[in-house]
Amino acid sequence: MVALPGRGHIARLTRHALPGLLLLLAPAPARAQTDFLIVPFFGLKFGGQTSIAIGEPTVGEKKLTFGVSTTVLGDKFLGVEADIEQTPQFFGPGLQRTVSSSGVTTLTGNVIVALPKAITQESLRPYVVAGVGLMHARLSTQVSLLDTKSNLLGLDIGGGVIGFVSPRAGARFELRHFKNLTDDATGAVTIGGTKLSFWRLTAGLVLRY
Repeated sequence: MVALPGRGHIARLTRHALPGLLLLLAPAPARAQTDFLIVPFFGLKFGGQTSIAIGEPTVGEKKLTFGVSTTVLGDKFLGVEADIEQTPQFFGPGLQRTVSSSGVTTLTGNVIVALPKAITQESLRPYVVAGVGLMHARLSTQVSLLDTKSNLLGLDIGGGVIGFVSPRAGARFELRHFKNLTDDATGAVTIGGTKLSFWRLTAGLVLRY
């Protein structure tokens, strides 16, 4: 005869097996998602201020600017970004076209704090961004003694929104402010210490990978 397990044995088996069975049946937790974004953008530079002598009269003019950002952004709060931008003719032609050519290039590394996807879902996602990096200003004039090639440590801070119209593509709208943190006594002819700041308003195409 085959001995059947008693009630006590069955109870012990159930007590040990039940937790494992419940784990198997429980829904898997949602996996955290991290997006890699490439954002080519264009827009306007405006509200500029500088102590670079020959560039001061025209630095406040609006000028076209363009660049690209690469961003790693999680679905919770934090992300990181590398941003490069170029503004040709940043200082304009100047009085009697004294400035023959000019430009400002920025290269910054930034931290992004965004509203979590749990709140925004797939709608517009607001964020703030800040970081530091290089500000390179160049200015060529009819008088070479006034030429500028200046490398400055800069700060950028701003905010915007990101939204998607498909799983792979969307748009970004952003306002950001740049200003230098260091002086350059050798690369620029200035009135006092070297000062350079401006605002950037841009729209960009977001490509998600």
